[in-house]
Amino acid sequence: MDFLLNEQQELVRSAAAEFAAQQIAPGVRTWDEKAEFPVEVFRKAGELGFLGVLVPEDYGGAGMGYLEYIAIVEEIARVCPAIGLSVAAHNSLGTGHIEQFGNEAQKRRYLPKLASGEWIAAWGLTEPTAGSDAGGTRTTAVRDGDFWVLNGSKTFTTHASVGHVAVVFASTDPSRKHHGISAFIVEKGTPGFSVGKHEDKLGMRASDTSEMVFQDCRIPAENLLGEEGHGFKDAMKVLDGGRISIAALALGTAAGALDHAVRYARERQQFGKPIGSFQAIQNKIADMATEVDAARLLTQRAGWLKDQGRDTTRESAMAKLYASEVAVRVANEAVQIFGGYGYVKDYPVEKYYRDAKLCTIGEGTSEIQRLVIARQILGRL
Repeated sequence: MDFLLNEQQELVRSAAAEFAAQQIAPGVRTWDEKAEFPVEVFRKAGELGFLGVLVPEDYGGAGMGYLEYIAIVEEIARVCPAIGLSVAAHNSLGTGHIEQFGNEAQKRRYLPKLASGEWIAAWGLTEPTAGSDAGGTRTTAVRDGDFWVLNGSKTFTTHASVGHVAVVFASTDPSRKHHGISAFIVEKGTPGFSVGKHEDKLGMRASDTSEMVFQDCRIPAENLLGEEGHGFKDAMKVLDGGRISIAALALGTAAGALDHAVRYARERQQFGKPIGSFQAIQNKIADMATEVDAARLLTQRAGWLKDQGRDTTRESAMAKLYASEVAVRVANEAVQIFGGYGYVKDYPVEKYYRDAKLCTIGEGTSEIQRLVIARQILGRL
């Protein structure tokens, strides 16, 4: 087991870092202040293969593995966690679900457009009354001849207002609870499908988060994604990969905050010398760097196992749990190192501080990750 990137993987990482520095860095503050999703920049990411990282080449993707994917998300999130979030959600959730469970016709129709960035993907699981309890889905889908009719709503959906296609979960048999949930592909512009509230968020403001509303939304029967009643089970498999994505996102967020803290500790003078010469600051930097490296190793382990075709439920949850909480701690310490300047928007660490918190909530809270890990170890008692 070797997580050192080979020459080809290092080229991929370097390309992502260069893209982030040239295309993302100049707009970070503006996008954050305006809560603006940079569609054109996102499309450029698609042109470089960053939106179809795990999609096979036969469907227009880059055909790479999870180690490359982790490196790409980390490098982008290092510069802007919000754009890192959008790259991660597009790849692992909407696109990833179609790639894993779509039939051949669905893959041929959607994957090339999604992998190229021509289309953007959304993935609607969470509802106002069904967050951690995703099995409590109230959105319904009723068969009507050659159509399914959807009614309900989804909240906190990444790319709900900018996406061209969404994977949506609905109950096709409420009596069976989570065993009666199915997944559907819904295209933008479908009658009865509309965008609701756009969320005004604490952080990750350049990544679109909105509500999706379905009112007698009729979709063709062939838009059923996977088998009827298997939606919840398939979603849990998708989330095993998605949690690696969020771990990579958290890793990049922490690494970016650390980068700025180290630079500042070298440059900031107090009492006639750089603050990095003081042991209190050195201790913070040492702890931050150690935790970032540990998070990277946990994330790469989960990615490596995924590439081997292994079940990663436990490892993905561990990586997501640890990396996300590291991101919060490291961003907090970065603000402390900057002192008063860390609390103002003229310096970047306050944004990492705001962005980091989402990582402990999205795609399964830290509490849910601990539950998943414990059940993998103890079984259901």
